[in-house]
Amino acid sequence: MVGKTALLDSVQGGPYTFSEGIRREENMHIMTVEESVTDNIEELLEVLPPEVRRTLAKHPALDDLLEVIIDLGRPIEARFPGSFEYLTERPATSDDVAYVVERVGEFDRDNRAGIERTLHRISAIRNRLGNIVGLTCRVGRAVFGTVDIIRDIFVTGRSVLLLGRPGVGKTTKLREVARVLADEFNKRVVVVDTNNEIAGDGDIPHPAIGRARRMQVPNTHLQHDIMIQAIENHMPEVIVIDEIGTDADAAAARTIAERGVQLIATAHGNSLENLMQNPTLADLIGGIRAVTLGDEEARKRGTQKTVLERTAPPTFDTVIEIEEINRLAIHHDVARAVDLLLLGEPVTVEVRQKSADGNVTTEQRLVRLQGTDIGQLAAEEELSQLELEIEQARGRTALKRIYPLGITRRKLEKALRDLRAPLSITNNPDRADVVLALTSHIQSVDDIPGPPNSELITVRSNTYTQIYGAVRRLMDEDRSSDERFALQEAQQAVYQVLKTGKPVDLLPQKPYVRRLQHEIANSHNLPSESLGRDPRRHVRILPL
Repeated sequence: MVGKTALLDSVQGGPYTFSEGIRREENMHIMTVEESVTDNIEELLEVLPPEVRRTLAKHPALDDLLEVIIDLGRPIEARFPGSFEYLTERPATSDDVAYVVERVGEFDRDNRAGIERTLHRISAIRNRLGNIVGLTCRVGRAVFGTVDIIRDIFVTGRSVLLLGRPGVGKTTKLREVARVLADEFNKRVVVVDTNNEIAGDGDIPHPAIGRARRMQVPNTHLQHDIMIQAIENHMPEVIVIDEIGTDADAAAARTIAERGVQLIATAHGNSLENLMQNPTLADLIGGIRAVTLGDEEARKRGTQKTVLERTAPPTFDTVIEIEEINRLAIHHDVARAVDLLLLGEPVTVEVRQKSADGNVTTEQRLVRLQGTDIGQLAAEEELSQLELEIEQARGRTALKRIYPLGITRRKLEKALRDLRAPLSITNNPDRADVVLALTSHIQSVDDIPGPPNSELITVRSNTYTQIYGAVRRLMDEDRSSDERFALQEAQQAVYQVLKTGKPVDLLPQKPYVRRLQHEIANSHNLPSESLGRDPRRHVRILPL
């Protein structure tokens, strides 16, 4: 292995040719700094019950331990990559759980706790009364040398977004990037650390982030505020953040990028395609909108009249898809990649593979937008705009604004689409008419965001069924008695058509209500049509 100085020489010039941070060789053979791991495993063993501690201390696979599971009434379990084994023959008791809880830090509202100055994470499972009945004791490891495979990309000053499935090593790489940029390149690095995932528990950050400074985030819905505070108060050159997941986070990330600060982050999703299909995070890659072309322009392009285009410059210059810990797919020019994919064209991706001996090879891979019909996306975007126009035509001065607290935005958006709900999602709780919150996020009146006159709706779990039901209840409360009658009439007509096989005419309704009636018929696979002229235009439900 070569030393760090030789590696830096090769990255900063050496025998390689770069153009805006993009490597041109077909194959690279880079000798990297040898990877080393620190896991502070002794500190984790100290908080485990004595019987478990003694068994693990002499375990031959201790270095590969992933987590220890303690569930009441079940044997205590150790999990390793691809396998598990029981550490006790007896079932775990409340004393085992209490032993661990007494030796770790306080659990936050996300039911997570840690061990000071380590990367270990203790997560709790509670019963309906709030008592802890299970613990997941996860081993946290800092891996030094893990970013050498993409070191040349980070040192260019470009903003980089890391994608990949849970457990593939995104946070590990973030930690190492923060250390390398702060210690070896003397950058002013600030880590925005939600739930202390990057730099560990306690007020003193783990040495794995080097000289980088750490700003703690007590819970996820405050993350965007801390991101803005970081840039306004501490003059960073680089901001590192784990898991951008909301519209507010995406807006804060754009603000950071527009101020010329390098942003290194991770986000939900495995690929660039995932971001393009995610309305919440699409802004990170420039945003996507539907554009209606004139007849001549559509013929010239050879496309349909409604097409998708990128809205703005992307927040991130480069997207790296972590396929495996040592295999990465890199989109060096995100703007160009998104534009080509929206046109249905293939995109060239650089794939880097690091072997066990430290050599890195590259290859070029052509990818297309898979599993997505561009025309369908465009039609959905156009339909969304049409729905808004219909709502405005109904004379509403403003749609009700709903603020999700602890709710997955993607699931809420799907529920709004499926129900054609006249609601919009807001990122600002102070502008909310309705707050939709997980029960676990509301412990007291002080936890309720939004203005005093906003309505609070809670759900027990972050499932689509619960969210759908909450939106349905909200719509039923908001609908006029005339609308409710019209929908009930359509439902009864469907049953009559199915029973008799004869068409049924409904009473005249407004365009918005007629469309809801059509959807009720369609949900039962029955055709329907609108007949007559306003104000007597009405729906007829037809037999198959």
